[in-house]
Amino acid sequence: MGGSCAQRCGAGRLQVLFPLLLPLFYRALCEPIRYSIPEELAKGSVVGNLAKDLELSVLDVSARKLRVSAEKLLFSVDAESGDLLVKDRIDREQICKERRRCELQLEAVVENPLNIFHIIVNVEDINDHAPQFHNDEINLEISESVSPGIGTILDSAKDPDISMNSLSKYQLSPNEYFSLVVKDNPDGGKYPELILKKNLDREMQSAHHLVLTALDGGDPPQSGTARIRILVVDANDNPPVFSQDVYRVSIPEDVAPGTSVLRVSATDQDEGFNAEVTYSFFGVADKAQHMFSLDSATGNIITHQPLDFEEVERYIMDVEAKDRGSLSTRCKVIIDVLDENDNSPEIIITFLSDQILENSLPGMVVALFKIRDLDSRENGEVTCNLSRNIPFKIYSSSNNYYKLVTDGALDREKTPEYNVTITATDRGRPPLSSSTTITLHITDVNDNAPVFQQSTYLVHVPENNPPGASIAQVCASDPDLGPNGLISYSIVASDLEPGALSSYVSVNPQSGVVFAQRAFDHEHLRAFQLTLQARDQGSPALSTNVSLRVLVTDRNDNAPRVLYPALGPDGSALFDTVPRAAQPGYLVTKVVAVDADSGHNAWLSYHVLQASELGLFSLGLRTGEVRTARALGDRDGARHRVLVAVRDGGQPPLSATVTLLLVFADNLQEALPDLSDRPVPSDPQAELQFYLVVALALISVLFLLAVILAIALHLRRSSSAATGGCFGSVLCSRSGLEIPPNYSEGTLPYAYNLCVPGDQTNSAFNFLISADHCPAKQDTLNKDSSSALLASILTASVDADKKTLKQQAPPNTDWRFSQAQRPGTSGSQNGDETGTWPNNQFDTEMLQAMILASASEAADGSSTLGGGAGTMGLSARYGPQFTLQHVPDYRQNVYIPGSNATLTNAAGKRDGKAPAGGNGNKKKSGKKEKK
Repeated sequence: MGGSCAQRCGAGRLQVLFPLLLPLFYRALCEPIRYSIPEELAKGSVVGNLAKDLELSVLDVSARKLRVSAEKLLFSVDAESGDLLVKDRIDREQICKERRRCELQLEAVVENPLNIFHIIVNVEDINDHAPQFHNDEINLEISESVSPGIGTILDSAKDPDISMNSLSKYQLSPNEYFSLVVKDNPDGGKYPELILKKNLDREMQSAHHLVLTALDGGDPPQSGTARIRILVVDANDNPPVFSQDVYRVSIPEDVAPGTSVLRVSATDQDEGFNAEVTYSFFGVADKAQHMFSLDSATGNIITHQPLDFEEVERYIMDVEAKDRGSLSTRCKVIIDVLDENDNSPEIIITFLSDQILENSLPGMVVALFKIRDLDSRENGEVTCNLSRNIPFKIYSSSNNYYKLVTDGALDREKTPEYNVTITATDRGRPPLSSSTTITLHITDVNDNAPVFQQSTYLVHVPENNPPGASIAQVCASDPDLGPNGLISYSIVASDLEPGALSSYVSVNPQSGVVFAQRAFDHEHLRAFQLTLQARDQGSPALSTNVSLRVLVTDRNDNAPRVLYPALGPDGSALFDTVPRAAQPGYLVTKVVAVDADSGHNAWLSYHVLQASELGLFSLGLRTGEVRTARALGDRDGARHRVLVAVRDGGQPPLSATVTLLLVFADNLQEALPDLSDRPVPSDPQAELQFYLVVALALISVLFLLAVILAIALHLRRSSSAATGGCFGSVLCSRSGLEIPPNYSEGTLPYAYNLCVPGDQTNSAFNFLISADHCPAKQDTLNKDSSSALLASILTASVDADKKTLKQQAPPNTDWRFSQAQRPGTSGSQNGDETGTWPNNQFDTEMLQAMILASASEAADGSSTLGGGAGTMGLSARYGPQFTLQHVPDYRQNVYIPGSNATLTNAAGKRDGKAPAGGNGNKKKSGKKEKK
């Protein structure tokens, strides 16, 4: 069956320059593997174990995709055993026609690495055809004058089998007149000749009927018969004779139909009617009869159809010449067809890879093809080339086989497919060429990471957005295909707390839309940064990160909040006193407000909505400072009510209002009577008259008070010359002295004890700690308590003065103050509700510095209420418009006339208790200190 390559290739001839490559080409360099099988073998029959002959294991058969290739695939390879099997009917006579040797050319193809082995299958003939005559009946006419021994050539039988199975002999049915002689043709065939054994006598028997039998050499032999009918005619004893037994001629295959090829000639020695000769083809195949025509009278042979060298190279025909007496003779005509370059090369693709990865290395085989040219010699020699500017090349493998391999880097994103044109050209004159185009699709690999449209993203989100709203969208692209280009989005990092990230934002993994999970508050969260990742679905997956910064823009959602003056229970501010001699521009008080918003939304402006006396006071639009616009006139009232609106710059603007109570008085005694009547009269004239009456009464009371005090001081000097203070001593009332409600709950973080000067020459107010036996019952001073206050002062016990300490009390260590008293925006108040000092170190140091500065200036008596309003570091935080109106100006709100005063802390005021070192009385005034 299949011969071993080791037996056909001598070791001495396999001298290769690279011994390491010898195993790869060893089989390809050997002679073809040969198998021999009989024709008409059943389908599925085993021709031979191809895998074993190729030295392949059973596993290699499927792993290396062992298969066979041929023009007409009559064989297949069993994927499990590696046997070469018969796939279709094999008829030697149909495949090889009349050729003595019938061989089928196959190519065995294996991959990994790709290699080709040549296989030759020799198809052996079997006796599957019986001899057959062209005509079932042969009619002959023999003259009775024919002498014995004269022969007549009969039609030969045809047997397509060869060798032993071909036509072997002829037999003639027994008779007394004729015998049969078998002769050999020049081409190796046999033909029968009928020999006359004795003279014929037409009068005795005019016709003879014989049976001619043709037998082949098979076992058992097969036969075919033909009936012979012989008519006996009168004498014609000379047959025609050709000028030569064999006629040979060569013609090119491109001759036109109708061209004369040659002329045969035969002569007959008879005369007259018996000498007339006619020509005809004898036993010529149908193909030759279609290609040529013979003139029966002249013997001229003419082409009838175009010739084709690739189909038939030679025509062999028998021409018979017959006279009128039925005597005949034959000659052989051989016509050789010469090849012309009339066939273009043919490109046959035998293997085409269906998966070409874009990261394939150069040299990868992507296609296998062969070139076939039916022409011969130079007309069949072919060269092959490719189209230009493509990353592929070809090189010859063996026996007109070529490999198409990669010759450069591939990039599917730039060129997803290549149309490769293969051109084959022969060496004929003129040369002929053909081309074929194959499309090579490049398979995608995940070699491109997603790319965002922007390097960074910045979005502005207004605060108070609805939860679930879309705030941004990131978009990335990936030029890869399929899962390699499918992108999903996620949040991988942020500057928010890890546990709170999911409660702030989320991202749609498919669309990249970022959603807000809650409503943002600019006052609590002004900006945050996210790191989003775009990841494809390739293996391994590639990803890219991008930064998304979210700026929460402010909306005007916070109204201004008034810090000073603090409001009482009825919503009005506590009173401020103004000296009657105040000049225009005198700083009366200052409205301090803050807005938790930022930018224009926190740009505050101050407006007077209502005033009891128009034109008497002016209000700073941006500072909130209340100043006298003119001097107090005689017709002007002593008590004034001013309604101030604080408005921010938002759209629409938000506002807050506060009511200022301003009393013109030189001292507290003058201001107290005015506090008893809080409502503002609607009639200015009646109000003026009321003020005049109150002023006269107040002057009388003050005069009487001065006299009583002078007598009391005179009496005390005689008993205790060393005792001094307010009126020589401070008298504490046990009758429930009150001050205006919430007087200590305003902007001021400290409460101060109030003392009245006993000596008219000394206008200094001394702040002393109250005696143990004289505690204050209430820290508030109502508007109806002026008379009670005066009575308590005038009836103070002298013994209480003795127990009163002249020494200044140290400040209380309780520095706590309520949330509403802390300066700064509401958003910046990060302390707890217990009133402890702010946790923020910067705010703590700032407040300490402000308080110490206020206390120092008050103690030195050098600060004036009209002093320049500093920003105290707030302009850098809230903008240039944010001055001291945003933080209580303790230097302006604390006024101590007379001499130097010492501040004492009365934290108990905040809790509704009397302080440890004072009588609980406090006065708020806008009066400037005079040195």
